Amino acid sequence: MTKTTFDLVVVGGGPGGYVAAIRAAQLGMSVALVERAELGGICLNWGCIPTKALLHSATVLRACREAAHYGVTGAGEARPDLAAMVARSRKVAGRLGQGVAHLMKKNGVTVFAASAKLAGAGRLALDDGNTLSAKHIILATGARARELPALPLGERIWAYRQALVPAEIPKSLLVVGAGAIGAEFASFYRAVGAEVTLIDMTAEILPQEDAEISALARKAFEKQGIRVLTQCAVTSSSLTAAGVKVALDQQGKRSELDVERVIVAAGIVGNVENLGLEQSRVKVEKTHIVTDGLCRTGEPGVYAIGDVAGAPWLAHKASHEAVLCVEAIAGKPAHPIDPLRIPACTYSYPQVASIGMSEARAREHAAKNGGDIRVGKFTFAGNGKAIAMGEDQGLVKTVFDAKSGELLGAHIIHPEASELITGYGVAAALEATEEDLMHTVFAHPTLSETLHESVLSAFGRALHA
Repeated sequence: MTKTTFDLVVVGGGPGGYVAAIRAAQLGMSVALVERAELGGICLNWGCIPTKALLHSATVLRACREAAHYGVTGAGEARPDLAAMVARSRKVAGRLGQGVAHLMKKNGVTVFAASAKLAGAGRLALDDGNTLSAKHIILATGARARELPALPLGERIWAYRQALVPAEIPKSLLVVGAGAIGAEFASFYRAVGAEVTLIDMTAEILPQEDAEISALARKAFEKQGIRVLTQCAVTSSSLTAAGVKVALDQQGKRSELDVERVIVAAGIVGNVENLGLEQSRVKVEKTHIVTDGLCRTGEPGVYAIGDVAGAPWLAHKASHEAVLCVEAIAGKPAHPIDPLRIPACTYSYPQVASIGMSEARAREHAAKNGGDIRVGKFTFAGNGKAIAMGEDQGLVKTVFDAKSGELLGAHIIHPEASELITGYGVAAALEATEEDLMHTVFAHPTLSETLHESVLSAFGRALHA
C-alpha cells in the first residue's frame, strides 16, 4: 500500500523542490515529492543545463574556427552539426535527470508522478487519485515563458523549448527579449550561422546589469554580427511562405522585418494555477506567491520557494531557499536570503556575471545615506593568463562603500565571467572589506588576478593598469 502521510510534501521537482526534499530527508523527515513532468524541472531539462550544453558546442566550434591563431592546423573547416549538438544537449539533460531520480531513491524520498492541489489544512489532492497528508507543504512549481499576444507560439514562433531542439539552423532569426535567455540564444544561433536580430523594449540589452557592462556586451554582440535594436517592441506578426513577418515599433519609428524564425524570450510568469490557492490564505501578486523571509505563505504550514515565489528567477536562489526553508521548518537557525548576495550569470559570448548593486544603484543608495562610493575597473588586456588564452577582452568592475569599504557590487564581462564571480560571492557572504580583498593573495597567472586588480583600482592602487 502506498504511503500517503508524511512530515513534508514538496510540489515540484526542480532545483528548489528536489533540494528541499533531500535536505528534509537528511534532517530525518519523511518526505514525498510530487512532480507532474520530469525530475529536475525546467532548469535541468529545458533551461539551464541543455542551453549550456548547446552554448559549449558553440564554444568548441568557435575554438576550431580560430585554431590557426593558436598554432593548430590541419583541422579543416569547422562546421556545425546541429543534430549532433541537439542530441548531446538532450543526452546531458537526460543524464542529470537520472541523477536526480537516483538522489530521491538514495534519500528515501517517495516520488509521485502527478499534479497536486491544496485540499484543506495539511492535505494535497493528486490527479492520480491519491490524497497526501503532511504537516508541512512546500510549493516549488516554478515558472514558464511569458507569451506575447503579438507573437502566438507555433512552428515558426518559438519559446525556449522549441529553440532547444531545432530541426535546422534558420537562415534568419529574431530574438524578442534581450535578458539572459534571449542573449544566450542569440549567441548560440549566431555562432552556428544564423543572421540574428536581438530586440528589447528597454534602453539597453541585459537591462538588469550595470549599464557599462551592458554597453560592452552590446558592442561585443554587434562585433559578432548580431543586430541589436533597443527601445523596440513587436506590434504584430504574420506567417509568410518563408517564415514570419514582424512589425516593429522603435520609439515611434515603424518598420517590418522578415525572418525564418522568432524566439520569444520576454520574461516568465509563475505557475500558480490549479494549485488550490483560491481556497487558502496564500496570496498571489503578479503571478508569484507572496512569502516572508523564511519562505512562509499566508497559509499555516504552506511554503513557497524558487521561481514561483518571485525574483530573482535563478536556480541557485531556489536551491538556497530550499535549504533555508527546510532548516527553518526543522527548527534550525535560518537566515532570510539577501538578494544582493545572489550572483547572476548570463552564458552568452562573452559571458556576463554580477553580484550586488550596479554603479548607478550604489550611487543612489549612497546619496540617500549621505555617503559615497569608490569604483574600481580592470580590463583583461592587462592580465597575463587572459592574453595567453587569447581572451583578453573584457572588464571587471567593483563598487565599494567609500567609508566602510563594504563591497556593494561586482560586475564582470568575459568568456569566463560565470566562474570568476563566485570569488566576489564568497567575499560578500563573509562581509569582506576592501582591506581583506587587497590582502588576499591571488595565484599567478590566473584570470582571478583581475578580481584583485579591480579592488586595488577602486582605491588608487592598481598595479598593472
